[in-house]
Amino acid sequence: MRERAVSGYPGGTGRAPGTTLSAVTERKEPTNETTGGADDASGPAPTDGPTAADGRTRPGTPGTPGEPGTAARGEPDADDGSAASLRDYRAAFRAAHTPLAVLNRDGLVLAANPAFGELVGAAPDDLVAATAADLTELGTDPRIWAAYREVLRGHSERLRCTRRLKHPDGQFLWAEVTVEPLPDEDCVLLSVSDISDRHDLLARLRHLQMHDPVTRLPNRALFFERLAGALETAAFEQHGTGRVGLCYLDLDGFKAVNDTLGHRVGDRLLSAVAQRLTHCAENLAERGGVRGGSGHLVARLGGDEFALLVEDSAGTEQLAELAQRVLDALQRPFDLAGQRLSVSASIGVVERAATGTTATGLMQAADTTLYWAKEDGKARWTLFDPERNAHRMTRQALSSTLRPAVDRGEFTLEYQPLVGLGDGRAQGVEALVRWRHPQFGTLSPNRFIGLAEENGSIVELGRWVLARACHQARAWQLARPGAEPLFVSVNVAVRQVWDSDLVADVAGILAETGLPPALLQLELTESAVMGSAGRPLQALQALSEMGVRIAIDDFGTGYSNLAYLSRLPVSVLKLDGSFVRGFRSQEHPNPADETIVEALVALAHRLGLTVTAECVESAEQAERLRRIGCDTGQGWLYSRPVPPDRVCELIGAAGQAGA
Repeated sequence: MRERAVSGYPGGTGRAPGTTLSAVTERKEPTNETTGGADDASGPAPTDGPTAADGRTRPGTPGTPGEPGTAARGEPDADDGSAASLRDYRAAFRAAHTPLAVLNRDGLVLAANPAFGELVGAAPDDLVAATAADLTELGTDPRIWAAYREVLRGHSERLRCTRRLKHPDGQFLWAEVTVEPLPDEDCVLLSVSDISDRHDLLARLRHLQMHDPVTRLPNRALFFERLAGALETAAFEQHGTGRVGLCYLDLDGFKAVNDTLGHRVGDRLLSAVAQRLTHCAENLAERGGVRGGSGHLVARLGGDEFALLVEDSAGTEQLAELAQRVLDALQRPFDLAGQRLSVSASIGVVERAATGTTATGLMQAADTTLYWAKEDGKARWTLFDPERNAHRMTRQALSSTLRPAVDRGEFTLEYQPLVGLGDGRAQGVEALVRWRHPQFGTLSPNRFIGLAEENGSIVELGRWVLARACHQARAWQLARPGAEPLFVSVNVAVRQVWDSDLVADVAGILAETGLPPALLQLELTESAVMGSAGRPLQALQALSEMGVRIAIDDFGTGYSNLAYLSRLPVSVLKLDGSFVRGFRSQEHPNPADETIVEALVALAHRLGLTVTAECVESAEQAERLRRIGCDTGQGWLYSRPVPPDRVCELIGAAGQAGA
């Protein structure tokens, strides 16, 4: 066996530089100490050891090379059976099939049995004073090495670890190495167990556990394990890019394949898709886009969802190129057992620095971006946009706090006058809800009304707006007993008609406030009113019979099905502001807008309806609308939305502005 240096590990004492194994001798100097009893299963305590580099002799050296525990401390009497027991222990040590070695506190071999010698390819006697960590690969892993040193120093009771060792015949084996102190002895016992078969079995079981049986790709569990490792490595590695990229894709219309052709064909399609994805990733690696060809991972996350992970990514351009290659590859038809199928995919692309990124955060971003790709029309890839994501997060935060915001009193109403274009007098006001959000400040309706309709909180919010506006209109009526009363116009969402008893709500609020029904106007969008049938139509008719005025808001931008105007109980048409904007410039008027507005006004008057023009911002617009025949106007020319305590003082000002 080649000569070994005893030193070479942190904290190791070792022998003097230049000393070879053949120069290390054993000393058999008896002492007055006695050996351990015959029932000591750990064996007798060896005494003097080989001369170390500091010149001291180490306790615990066996009396005979290659044999642990001779009677170096003084032979016991043969009469008590101790000598025979010691011989039995030595015989058992030599005959054991398990590789065993006794080490001193510096990690040097004091004795080794033949099985250990066979393991490392050396005679047991030649292993004396060899460094055990060299023989069993305990020094190649910093964590294992630290734990091993703790056992040698007596600070830990046991080390058990798995190491990959090279057999003298050139084959590798997996071994479980155990190091633990011998009781009542100043030395430790090292044992090695061959666990190659068990390790291979566990490896096969892990492969089955971590791979998808249909596509044979890594599954979700292995993907997240690899992703976490990639983020940790990229964040601390000095020579890489420190970035990571992810393409998260979903097949468009895969459910239809399963439903029409069966799950067997669907599984074949998934397997074929997996092969093409793997080919795309391998091409990326071969072109040098991925470190060593091992920095990519294609995984099936479940269903028809796949992920392509790129470690040490070179930037968004690299990920965008990969996503486009995947789209092109999947758009080629698949031939599956006589079935020719064409599919597409939507892909969310995320690329960012690994530092500060978590696996959960990266997957959330990828999932959001995949949703954008589907929302934008499918069969495309979409790159993660921080601003778009911030808007989505804000939207989600608003949606989740809408319902409790009503109870917390965070909503308030402002009012904008509706002014007669003929005489310039305020005839009514429109109630406009505002949300005084504690985090985002005052929000206009276009920021949260759509969310309220989506999650159903519009019913509760709409009921509150209706009640508050009617209370305020009644208060103005009582405050101005001799003046012409102002009507209040309140927006109503179509979901309020479907999900609540709007007629009962209105009747109850009018009875509670004492507001005459003629002073209440309900505004519904054109898309909500047109095509109304069944319950919505019945509700509108009941409200009209009650005396409440019904107005169609944003008229001219929805279905514009004029046939419904003769059948619906509508009193007012509110022209969308997009028509009025064409009246802004006196020098460059839009004749088409003026013609359309004139026709709509004439049609409405023929049907007995009044017309309100929104977004009136200048006196020129107001004058042209008045000449066309518009009845009322609403816009910044008269007033911006104001709190209720300012409405009365603005009534006169609105009249002067319109005169």
